[in-house]
Amino acid sequence: MSGIVLSSSVRQNLLSLQSTADLLATTQNRLSTGKSVNSALDSPTNFFTAQSLDNRASDINNLLDGIANGVQVLQAANTGITSLQKLIDSAKSIANQALQTTVGYSTKSNVSATIAGATAADLRGTTSFASATASSNVVFSGAAGGTTAAAGTTTLGATIGSFASTGATAGDGTTALTGAITLIATNGTTATGLAGNAQPADGDTVTVNGKTITFRSGAAPASTAVPSGSGVSGNLVTDGSGNTTVYLATATVNDLLSAIDLASGVKTVSITAGAATIAVSASQPGAAVSTAAGGAVTLKSSTGADLSVTGKADLLKALGLTTAVGGGNATINVNRTTSSGSLGATIADGSTLNVDGHVITFKNAPIPGSTGAPSVPSGYGTSGNVLTDGNGNSTVYLQAGTVNDVLKAIDLATGVQTATINANGTATLATATGQSNSTINTSGQLKLSTGVNADLSITGSGNALNVFGLAGNTGSATAFTAARTSGIGGIAGKTLTFSAFNGGTAVNVTFGDGTNGTVKTLDQLNTQLLANNLSATIDANGRLTITASNDYASSTLGSTTAGGAIGGTLTSALTFSTASNPVQDAVAQTARANLVSQYNNILNQIDTTSQDSSFNGVNLLNGDQLKLVFDETGKSSLNITGVTYNSKGLGLAALTVGVDFIDNAASNRVLTNLNAASSTLRSEASSLGSNLSVVQVRQDFNKNLINVLQTGSANLTLADTNVEAANSQALSTRQSIAVSALSLANTSQQSVLQLLR
Repeated sequence: MSGIVLSSSVRQNLLSLQSTADLLATTQNRLSTGKSVNSALDSPTNFFTAQSLDNRASDINNLLDGIANGVQVLQAANTGITSLQKLIDSAKSIANQALQTTVGYSTKSNVSATIAGATAADLRGTTSFASATASSNVVFSGAAGGTTAAAGTTTLGATIGSFASTGATAGDGTTALTGAITLIATNGTTATGLAGNAQPADGDTVTVNGKTITFRSGAAPASTAVPSGSGVSGNLVTDGSGNTTVYLATATVNDLLSAIDLASGVKTVSITAGAATIAVSASQPGAAVSTAAGGAVTLKSSTGADLSVTGKADLLKALGLTTAVGGGNATINVNRTTSSGSLGATIADGSTLNVDGHVITFKNAPIPGSTGAPSVPSGYGTSGNVLTDGNGNSTVYLQAGTVNDVLKAIDLATGVQTATINANGTATLATATGQSNSTINTSGQLKLSTGVNADLSITGSGNALNVFGLAGNTGSATAFTAARTSGIGGIAGKTLTFSAFNGGTAVNVTFGDGTNGTVKTLDQLNTQLLANNLSATIDANGRLTITASNDYASSTLGSTTAGGAIGGTLTSALTFSTASNPVQDAVAQTARANLVSQYNNILNQIDTTSQDSSFNGVNLLNGDQLKLVFDETGKSSLNITGVTYNSKGLGLAALTVGVDFIDNAASNRVLTNLNAASSTLRSEASSLGSNLSVVQVRQDFNKNLINVLQTGSANLTLADTNVEAANSQALSTRQSIAVSALSLANTSQQSVLQLLR
């Protein structure tokens, strides 16, 4: 071949054609591989740089599977925590049920003491009262001038009033009230009867001081025939209360005058088995009876009441008591007169004083049981001129009564004095402890003790209020009042202490008016006891009870373990009971025991859930560790340390029946542990979330980095297909032209060959 000689043009065309063929082969290789660098010969720098980038991308891509598994491990742990949180919430619900169920004790430990009169509004007890002294207006005696002060011995009754007839028409006391004679002698001789038009007829009446004298025809009945409670004496039948019937068959003026004296109180009557014994009142002067002598009638009032006689005018004129005539009524009044020994104003018979709801009645009569007076009624007793029922109601007898008797009756009504009724009809009076009897001072003022039972209130009827200076200066007032002196309750200023009860705050309670930290009301006491796990109640009888709260219903007040010992100065004033032991409620404790069982079942589920929270053999809730590598060198990694979140790891322990859930405090302790476990789970969930976020960020980062590396590698080795395609077309054209040129070059040699032929 070396012997072949080519022309320079042929050789030149051949070389060009060879070069084009080489370039075309290269272009076709690039188009087929898509790379401009297919070996180190193409571009050593680009080839080895791209290879390095591809190798790193491959290494990082291999790490993505581990990272993806790590994500799932974290997801499994997070799922486990979510389930554990739900189980914890279920356990909380059970503990809350224990709080809401009936207290496990029918009776909680308590101490109590009774404070007399204490109420929820004022724990200090019954307000103490002292008797106050109230003053009346000045009471004067009947001494001349009307300015002399009355004294305790001043009598209520006044001097007897006397009224003598002016005409000598009645004869004497033996003159018959009826008879055949129609004219009354006026010459002093004894007449045998009143004038015909003056003679009383059957059914006629005379009214004396509100009492009735009735005239009846015929003779008086026998003692066995008189009405029950009445008595007969001569021509008179009397009911013992001043009402009398005069039988006209043989009645005389003396009989009528005796009936008047019975009605006016000058005389008294004692009735036994229908027989009446009439006598002059022991409290009246011996010559105080009404009389008829020398043709004149003399009427007498009693010391206890003025005399008022109302009757037919003709009858009273026949007695020389009036100048009025006719069948109509006429009235004669005989008034008492006051003296230095009696009050300046006379008291009307029947007047009353109402003192604190008790009645004092003023009566014109001698005191029962005195000479000639009726006997003392059963159940009553006399003291001086006061008749009392022993319950504060009294009658003051005017004929011999004094101011001191009125003061005594007032004190019996207010309770300043008490009366013991004796079997003999007398009453023994005693002054109540710490009180003073009412008095009258030297100025004539009544000094009335209010007593301690009630504020003093006196009203009256008749003229009693005015007579005793209790109706105001004008006499127009209708009541006399005065307040007792009041003091604070019995435990004011006393202090009650409790040592700390079950970890509470020790209590020092001082009772007072509710200011400056003192306690007055039950609400204020409970506010202070609350911090020491105690509460207080009070019943209608003033019994104050301090009780353990529901939270510590199983504890005993004052015990060594619980505390709450009672003390303070109040214990010297009140005796507190020994602290009682709590009494279990069987039904409630059974319910609480069931809740304990439910709670323990939840703990078992917590244990199994934590064990099952694994992925691919890794359990971050059971103490395993997870290591994730993020780069090909192993320098970028994340170590996640697992936790042990079974019930024990969460600080939860199985409950014991009879110990846990027995009261609110035990239930609250369980709730505290559950809340702590819940916080722990939330904290771990946050940590897992943070780690998961980091892992996912690195996972995304690696994916993006692989893309960057692969893109960089491709940029170094990939061919531009557009350029290479153009090159291929150009080279093909060039090759075709070269072939044509080579053919032309060979054509010139063929011309020489023709010459040789």
